[in-house]
Amino acid sequence: MANSRLDLLTDYPFQRLADLLHGVAPGGTPVIMSIGEPQHQPPAWVADILTREAAGWGKYPPISGTVEFRAAAAEWLDRRYGLAGSGLDPDRHLLPLAGTREGLFQVAQLVLGDGRRKPKNLVLLPNPFYQVYAGATLLAGGEPVFVPASGETGFLPDFADLPAELLDRVALAYFCSPGNPQGSVASAARIAHLLQLARRHDFVIAADECYSEIYHTAPPPGFLAAARSLGDGFSHLLVFNSLSKRSSAPGLRSGMVAGDADLIQDFRRLRAYGGAAVPLPIQAASVALWRDEAHVLESRASYNAKFDLADRLLGDLPAYRRPQGGFFLWLEVGNGEAVTRRLWREAGVKVLPGAYLGRADAMGRNPGDAYIRVALVHDQDTTERALTALKAVLALPPRRRMARA
Repeated sequence: MANSRLDLLTDYPFQRLADLLHGVAPGGTPVIMSIGEPQHQPPAWVADILTREAAGWGKYPPISGTVEFRAAAAEWLDRRYGLAGSGLDPDRHLLPLAGTREGLFQVAQLVLGDGRRKPKNLVLLPNPFYQVYAGATLLAGGEPVFVPASGETGFLPDFADLPAELLDRVALAYFCSPGNPQGSVASAARIAHLLQLARRHDFVIAADECYSEIYHTAPPPGFLAAARSLGDGFSHLLVFNSLSKRSSAPGLRSGMVAGDADLIQDFRRLRAYGGAAVPLPIQAASVALWRDEAHVLESRASYNAKFDLADRLLGDLPAYRRPQGGFFLWLEVGNGEAVTRRLWREAGVKVLPGAYLGRADAMGRNPGDAYIRVALVHDQDTTERALTALKAVLALPPRRRMARA
């Protein structure tokens, strides 16, 4: 029997991309810039720690994590967001996750299954967005509300512009800063206003901050700092982060969620039934990564060097802009799907059509239609070769097929 909730989901973006490029041969040595998988090397000592702690593979890890993990993650949050004296308690306000993807999916089950918030069932999502938000919403029985995050809104969703009667029906709001795919960063004032909005209308904010350590100039503000400035603890707030982007260690599947103590307690209970506990050797390596900033500085410098390349090679394109954070270019190219096929066919560069990250509105307009997302995750030489090829394709009109005789 078909699952009606699953039937509401579109194919995941990378399956749609595979279908789009099926049968199309790459026009050069392939460079995969469609997926946001960091290619920088994590510190070599991570492997040493995993080897040293190998006995931990033979033990069931606690769902709440080790004392050392919670302490190291909380210490990093204190340093990064100036939370000293905020009352952030690693035992009450924080949990480990098997990467942020798991937590961002489960938070919808947590909030939409909370009888205290019924009959609220709306979930606010930026549009375009990380596709897990929509899948989590639909599979938890919620109704997504796609809020445009276009050039007109600074590539961030304006939840405050929604009608009060709609906000009163909201249970959960996903917000990503720096944004995926656009790389926009919300100001401290905007974040604080959103948190006030959530408290006024009694909904939970799921703040996706996994790109927080990849930025051009100033460190992006965070929701925990906003909560401290507003007072009332961390009410109505859950913040998600991980070592995947910060430490170029996506294979560790190590992240965390921090915030509202009551929600964290409920999250712990939920994860006891369906969460993947982070293995002890990975928690040990994670402790060292959260406490080290040298590798983060090195990685950030490498990303900025690649964006400098993009400025030089693509800066004269009419719609080019350098993002404030993250490692994606969000390029306006007219028809994202058509350009994606051209780039693969003519240059062997694989990107992701922006339409696959968005949803069409009632008028059939998808805010991602005109865009492609380009992940600058490779080394400098590969990135320069790929961007040079991308520029050449974008600068030329589409090739016409030869008419058959």
